[in-house]
Amino acid sequence: MLKQSNSIPILLLITLIVIVIFTFLGPQEESLGNNIRLVYLHGAWVLTAEIAFLAAAFVGAAALITRIEKLHAWSQALGLTGILFWITYLPLSLWAMQANWNGLFLAEPRFRLALIFAVTGVILQIGLWMMNISWLTSLSNILFIITLRIVFNSAAYIMHPPPSPIFNSGNTLLIIYFIMLNLLTWVAAYLVTRFLLLTTTRKPA
Repeated sequence: MLKQSNSIPILLLITLIVIVIFTFLGPQEESLGNNIRLVYLHGAWVLTAEIAFLAAAFVGAAALITRIEKLHAWSQALGLTGILFWITYLPLSLWAMQANWNGLFLAEPRFRLALIFAVTGVILQIGLWMMNISWLTSLSNILFIITLRIVFNSAAYIMHPPPSPIFNSGNTLLIIYFIMLNLLTWVAAYLVTRFLLLTTTRKPA
């Protein structure tokens, strides 16, 4: 287990380097030029966060039904991974704003909500880890993603494009590129989850 926890950061670093290189090889866009690549990365990063939250909820639900303790541990690690990607997506969002629109619109509804959920999510995950109650962690992960999706589904789009602009673009090359970028960020999320599973999971009190 110790050898695994030592090798995972190296694999994660390699994956992140590949993500950076792949991001800056992305197709340009007529109006935004090279800066669109930041938008690609920002989009893949936040999708990865949401997928981690969703996985934490599904695994947590399975853990509550089956009462398999290892599934509770996976739900905890996936929830931590989700919030880690979520809070790191925020500076990416600011960078994309500054690069593409020469300013920061911090009152933008979806960014403001993302910030609220980042703060709430960090406090929630720290609290759950400290309380160390398996069923509560799994249940909270289920409720968190449900609440997040309900709130964001009703949020206005101002600086953000409507849902799935890339997949509705009709540009096959762009769609394939974005899928591949997402696959790379999912690999990074898996490695983060594995590392957290090995280093932060505690037996329930």
